[in-house]
Amino acid sequence: MAQAQRSSSSRGGNATATRNRTISAGSSSPSDIAQMTAEQIRGQLRKRGVTGISALRKGDLVQALARALRNEGRRGGGSARTSTRPAKRTTTAARKTSPARKSTASARTATSSVRKSTSTVARKATSAARKATSPSRSRTTSGGVSASARQRRSSPSKASPSTAARTAERAKAAAASGIRIGRTMSRSLKYAQPISSPDQKPERPGRSLVTTSHEVIRRWAQARKAKPATIEGTERDGRAGVLTFNFPGWREGGRLKQITWDQWFKTFDLRRLNFIYQERRSDGKQSNFFKPESPDREDG
Repeated sequence: MAQAQRSSSSRGGNATATRNRTISAGSSSPSDIAQMTAEQIRGQLRKRGVTGISALRKGDLVQALARALRNEGRRGGGSARTSTRPAKRTTTAARKTSPARKSTASARTATSSVRKSTSTVARKATSAARKATSPSRSRTTSGGVSASARQRRSSPSKASPSTAARTAERAKAAAASGIRIGRTMSRSLKYAQPISSPDQKPERPGRSLVTTSHEVIRRWAQARKAKPATIEGTERDGRAGVLTFNFPGWREGGRLKQITWDQWFKTFDLRRLNFIYQERRSDGKQSNFFKPESPDREDG
């Protein structure tokens, strides 16, 4: 029995010695460390300067000692004074107390201030340049309306140059041809080609023409063997009514009343009519189209 106790004591002593040799050899394996008791692990940690371990459980102690042993291995075996506190707090404290980091932060702040100042100066210079090149924007009335806005309000709307030029050209040509102009002219009258003498020719077949020339109207009717006429029952104040022509073979000729050219032209001039007509259709054939029309849209 005594021999059994000596053997057991010998094995326990050998196991403790083995664990101590393993730790002293620098092993950081958690499995090797776990063979020690919690108090033995705390002793090893205190020996290496690790604090804050009194309340830690064995598992946490094993991990803490393993980290301490690994740190010793990296630093050449010297004892390192470490703590079980979170690494973030240590890093933050180091940053706050680092002179180099403070200097870098100050430099960044100074650079940012310079950039802001430069940007502000540049914006002010650009704004001043815009105001200088646009004086009409800065000049305002007492009511806050700019001079350019007043000018736009007071000036009437204008047509585009091309449209105004074409309108002026047509008006000039119409006036030279004796065409009668009114406020409510029809589109056919606006865009018809003015003719002032029998020598003028249409620009193309099918072109609408307009004239007030008695000779042009007479020759146009004679070329179609048409006689001056009016429609019975439309006479007004002793003069002819609706002006028309009696074409040969026209089925409605029974309603027409033939009159003289003098009567026809007297009514034509008194009512300030224009004679809109065609010489030829688009296919080149002779056209009988005509329409006496007032520039104030009164039908002839």
